[in-house]
Amino acid sequence: MEITKKSLLTGKVHTMWLPITQHQLDMWEGGELIQNVMPHLNEEEREFLISGITPKEWDEYYGRE
Repeated sequence: MEITKKSLLTGKVHTMWLPITQHQLDMWEGGELIQNVMPHLNEEEREFLISGITPKEWDEYYGRE
């Protein structure tokens, strides 16, 4: 599913394809924990869904550990 979000970090709008269903998205938006509803997503995919921050933006602003 294509998800479009506005980055909380830069304000830019980005679209990312995530392997989720509308049902999973509805469950999460309804208050379920993202890690319980979508355990197959990696950290970067979850971060994008939550905040709209892309992996590239994260690296540019915070670097890698």
